[in-house]
Amino acid sequence: MSVSTVVVAECRIARVGAELLAGDPLAAARRLLGAELTGRGVSAVVVEVEAYGGPPDGPWPDAASHSFRGASGRNLVMFGPPGYLYTYRSHGIHICANVVCGYDGVAGAVLLRAAAVRTGTELARRRRGPTVRPVALARGPGNLCSALGITMDDNGVNLFDPDSPVRLTLGVPDSAVDGPRVGVSTAADRRWRFWLADHGEVSAYRRSPRAPAPGASD
Repeated sequence: MSVSTVVVAECRIARVGAELLAGDPLAAARRLLGAELTGRGVSAVVVEVEAYGGPPDGPWPDAASHSFRGASGRNLVMFGPPGYLYTYRSHGIHICANVVCGYDGVAGAVLLRAAAVRTGTELARRRRGPTVRPVALARGPGNLCSALGITMDDNGVNLFDPDSPVRLTLGVPDSAVDGPRVGVSTAADRRWRFWLADHGEVSAYRRSPRAPAPGASD
């Protein structure tokens, strides 16, 4: 096989992978469960995610999304095309990573909440600390990024480019458990969090103290 053929094949794989995530954030969230995420010497299987929509005039209005007030600055990547990484700092401290899933010009993303580390465990432990149990290395969105070496500089990288520092390989979709998203103060009752059952890496549910009482939100 020639080098040009290999390049063409890789480009086709990248497009097909991204296209499988294009559209409805909920469908994309379910599709990401069981995917392999690789970052700087560590690979892990995604076991928990949260879907996020976009502005009020879009197909998936979502007041909890960073794109709700429109495109500006760093969130531009959330407006597509799909298959790219959107990173941000939570509370100005923890880096969190999202997989963009909306169409080009239409916002949508899936937060990577937890993963089960499969290779590079010792490297992940050095990044997270020697006392962290293996099951907790990538539990929680900030810990996931720390374990896999994902940084703010990774904002906008193509997850399906074989040369990217952070890469995604979709697996076979598995049945998911669903529930409300963690820590959001608006749209807090939406069952837009999905996870694989019987995985200790899945994070605990915590409702934001600023959210309305259960049943009083959308």
